[in-house]
Amino acid sequence: MKILLIIPAYNEEENILKVYDNINNYNLDKEEKIDYIVINDGSKDNTERILEENNINHINLIQNLGIGGAVQTGYKYAYENDYDIAIQFDGDGQHDINYIKNICGPIEKGEADMVIGTRYLDKRSSKFQSTFMRRFGSKIISLTIKICCRKKITDPTSGFRAINKEIIKLFSEEYPTEYPEPESTVEVLSRKYNVSEVPVNMNERIAGKSFVNVWTSIDYMLKVILAIIIDNFSIRRRRGKK
Repeated sequence: MKILLIIPAYNEEENILKVYDNINNYNLDKEEKIDYIVINDGSKDNTERILEENNINHINLIQNLGIGGAVQTGYKYAYENDYDIAIQFDGDGQHDINYIKNICGPIEKGEADMVIGTRYLDKRSSKFQSTFMRRFGSKIISLTIKICCRKKITDPTSGFRAINKEIIKLFSEEYPTEYPEPESTVEVLSRKYNVSEVPVNMNERIAGKSFVNVWTSIDYMLKVILAIIIDNFSIRRRRGKK
């Protein structure tokens, strides 16, 4: 199968070269290599220069579109280049490339259409569990998805996720921009696709820092819950009219 890593990057000058090296090291002893595309989301630092100087395969967006727009650009690239599996993979070094096989396995076996890498299914798999507020917010979002879609997703905000060819096409045409991970999960579940989770390791950022705090976590959680409810209602209504 043709597999593509989609790597959104915004101001990742301290991280992106390490992520690139990790991909190359991973591919060294593999018969089937993993392809990648870095989506430089209008970075204002030296990310673009580093990508150019190291001949790293990338697309430069002329302005910052946010994570949703950057990832959808990657899905469009995956669709146009006929990839079988696309994997969202962060440019900050948090995702562990050694779990690529695990996250692709259920799709390759035809057991799932989307696979989400989770820190919470088996906590021993990941040393990094994020802050209390993020874990709390994730549980509330997970509960909301379960109520709306009758499916428990333990790590609904995880950006480490793989999708099959059919969903690549779907996401290349339509993808949420505000809260892409939980909203896209609701989109897939509401369309009756099969979503599964596998335990993965996640690391702390290689460099830089997150700007998330208690108040932004609460604000994010409340807005995501509202978006999930609206999205689920809208999708069900559209399906009911068909």
